[in-house]
Amino acid sequence: MPSQVAEAAGAELILARGENLVPALQAAYRIGRPIIAMIAVPIVIRSLAPLLGSKYDDPPVVVCHYQAKFVMPLLGTSHGAHRIAKQIAKELGSEFVSFGVTNQLFSAGNALDDPPDGYFLSNYADYKDFAVRVLDGEPVRIEGHAPWLSELPQSPSAQLKITITHQDIKGSPDHLVFIASTLAIGIGCVRGASASEVEELIEQVRRENNIHFGAVAAYATIDLKEDERGLRTEFRFDSRFRLFSAEELQKQLHKVKNPSEIVQSEVGVASVAEAAALASIGPDAELIVPKTKSARVTCAVACSPIPNFSPLGRPVGQIWVVGVGPGNEEMRSREAGHALWYATDWVGYGLYLDLVADAKSEQIEHRFPLGGEEDRVRHAINLAKQGKRVALVCSGDAGIYAMAALVYEIIDLEPCRIEVNVIPGISAFQAAAAKAGAMIGHDFCCISLSDLLTPWEAIEKRVTAAAEGDFVISFYNPRSLKRRDQLERAFAILARHRPADTPVIIASNLGRPEEKVRIVRFAEFNPDDVDMLTLVMVGSSQSKSFRRGDGQTYAYTPRGYAKKREAAE
Repeated sequence: MPSQVAEAAGAELILARGENLVPALQAAYRIGRPIIAMIAVPIVIRSLAPLLGSKYDDPPVVVCHYQAKFVMPLLGTSHGAHRIAKQIAKELGSEFVSFGVTNQLFSAGNALDDPPDGYFLSNYADYKDFAVRVLDGEPVRIEGHAPWLSELPQSPSAQLKITITHQDIKGSPDHLVFIASTLAIGIGCVRGASASEVEELIEQVRRENNIHFGAVAAYATIDLKEDERGLRTEFRFDSRFRLFSAEELQKQLHKVKNPSEIVQSEVGVASVAEAAALASIGPDAELIVPKTKSARVTCAVACSPIPNFSPLGRPVGQIWVVGVGPGNEEMRSREAGHALWYATDWVGYGLYLDLVADAKSEQIEHRFPLGGEEDRVRHAINLAKQGKRVALVCSGDAGIYAMAALVYEIIDLEPCRIEVNVIPGISAFQAAAAKAGAMIGHDFCCISLSDLLTPWEAIEKRVTAAAEGDFVISFYNPRSLKRRDQLERAFAILARHRPADTPVIIASNLGRPEEKVRIVRFAEFNPDDVDMLTLVMVGSSQSKSFRRGDGQTYAYTPRGYAKKREAAE
């Protein structure tokens, strides 16, 4: 039955039981996701009670009988809970249970304070008094396009008034104002225009034309400005920002009021701001504010006759190269968690995607086998070019033997305008050192022993230099099914420069349930204890190990404070 309910509501089915149930409910609530819970009402209430604030902040929360006999909107009735519940009831023949008030006036499941997508009530504080009078049978007069209100009793002389507009109008207890998302703001700028100038001109145009900020369904420009720093900063996390090609903008020139030959010569079309505004909200859009200029920025406003909550055009392409750390959620940064949540698509080696499965909601996964790193990166870049928000998932740190360098290498060879952000993570050598004590307390280096991309002769020179320089050395990729002898050869070089009692850390499956971290003496190290999921860290000649009272051995590399103590004595 859960799958039928999910299908009826057009929702994703997430199974959460036992100790995972409450965190799953709370996580969905915090990010504003609609929730359809097929569990007892008291469990939902107790789970969400610590998070409850204003009724106008709640996402839709619907409770459904485990066999879908009954369905009830519980929270978020101002944000679509009634509509979701009625949709389930209609599709599955469930009995709709509601304790709402004004929603009883509307057969479609709306409430007076819960308009369809593309509208919102701007003066919630006046709603209660207004609603009581409507429930008492008092008629209303409606100004603007509001088909969902047609069932209300109406009179042209009614004292109660409802206005649907894109303007910033003040309401009152006898005047509700619904803002319709019917506007688009087109933006043009010269290269290097600042985010503050973009923001100031938009605010100036909004203020001079009395435009409500919530009426803007889209901000738009030409795709040549995808990498414009000022626009990127201003609209980084705004899903309404859209891009159009010169060819797409060309189709709007019959509606444009201020074409420019200079703009034509620069970008291949005679208008950016006006044409982009028109293009982003549909074929019936009309220009209501022609191009307005500041020193380096232009903007214009177009209006559609009906709300547009799904702007046309292409979103900005974004890639986050995400270092997720060793594997467990606790060692994942908040920034990494946000990128994983915000992404529309995840790209990565299958094992790495498994490591972040706890963060998955609606993201599309693009799984790749071990190897084929360039295929992974090119696929991520191509998705971003389509306007996707892509998380390219790497274990450890994204810039240490991972995908970040390859991303920049490819966009250096094949330039594109997508946004790239690298999010660092805790690398295996950091986690291993921390688990075993403080081995990297002094100078250290990391060396990969894989000769797939680097000739062994170059690796051998680096090992020799690090050994002679007395660095603590972390060996990545120490062994694989095909590479069996590089680690032994590296230790043969180190043997000429390290005492027999030098501590060696062998760390496997860091941050995962199978994690195992051991410290052995250099002379006792056995390469057969190492596999491809193991990091080997060899101390310098100054590194030490000792056993504490808990029976555990720890390793550290002194920084040199002993000399300061001696000097002080």
